Amino acid sequence: MANESLKKAKDAKNDEFYTQLSDIENECWHYRDFFKGKTIFCNCDAPYESNFFKHFAMSFQSLGLKKLITTCYARSPIANKELSLLNDEFEEIKTTRTPHKIEITEIPDMNKDGIVDLTDIKLLLASNKNHLTRLKGDGDFRSQECIEILKEADVVVTNPPFSLFREYVEQLIQYDKKFVIIGNKNAITYKEIFKLIKENKMWVGKTPMGMDMLFDVPEHFAKKLLATKKEGSAYKIVNGVVKGRSQSIWFTNIEHKKRYGKLFLYKKYSPKKYPKYDNYDAINVDKTHEIPMDYFDTMGVPISFLDKYNPDQFEILGKTNNKSSARNYLIGDNPTAMIKGKNMYHRILVKRKKI
Repeated sequence: MANESLKKAKDAKNDEFYTQLSDIENECWHYRDFFKGKTIFCNCDAPYESNFFKHFAMSFQSLGLKKLITTCYARSPIANKELSLLNDEFEEIKTTRTPHKIEITEIPDMNKDGIVDLTDIKLLLASNKNHLTRLKGDGDFRSQECIEILKEADVVVTNPPFSLFREYVEQLIQYDKKFVIIGNKNAITYKEIFKLIKENKMWVGKTPMGMDMLFDVPEHFAKKLLATKKEGSAYKIVNGVVKGRSQSIWFTNIEHKKRYGKLFLYKKYSPKKYPKYDNYDAINVDKTHEIPMDYFDTMGVPISFLDKYNPDQFEILGKTNNKSSARNYLIGDNPTAMIKGKNMYHRILVKRKKI
């Protein structure tokens, strides 16, 4: 059942990672013109703790939003650690696991101090309880109740459960929604996700793929990281606070300037520098900046190539598999690329366009 699988997803470690406000601001800034006049839906975000809600609520007027809607499955383990909006009048909702929704169409200067800030948002919610309502169902983004809200939205912006990422994206595509979402970098290798990337229906966001993203984590998970994981790899300590570290990137289907930046090529092709695979009629390129400027046949490039992918400059042909990670629902039956019998990590097969 949907709610049962969502519960399992919430138990997965990466589903307990909560996005920092600075990362949301840095990425969403590049879509500010597109957001104007739109209804934004954050459908995996308890509003009293979500930095996605905080960002769009604080930027509601400057972005010229039509409406902001947030829904959540249940109270998260870090409730009230990021953003405390609800006062005592909403204590019952705040302290129960009942899913709920916030819907805002305007955020006026409630206290008449000349600025719109968190205080005004709190006052707005307190003055009209209709802004915050209980959901009838369990809040699962796949429930019919949440789907009806999704139909109303123009853009979805959130950090969905990593373990349900394929289903989540499938729903967005089914209902033809624009989106800016966070996913694990390895999601690129999922059969369903790579197909969308190949068909230019989805691409990576503006934030560089190599940028380190840190996340807030609940206390019990922070203790687990300290006890079982290595600092710098699975977590970092920032100002005495444990931050979860994940190979996460932004995915979107909204155009941005970086997407059409031309990759400058300066290397020259040589058979020695760029050997062919044993089992693919393609040369191997270890680093994106080493793509030869004078080669126009098929090349295997690392998945980090997508950070520089310009659909006017390159065509994506397919992808190799990675035998050691077959459990990650990788693409079809494509074999692992090999050079002299040695398995290579995932390679995206591309070809230069003659422009």
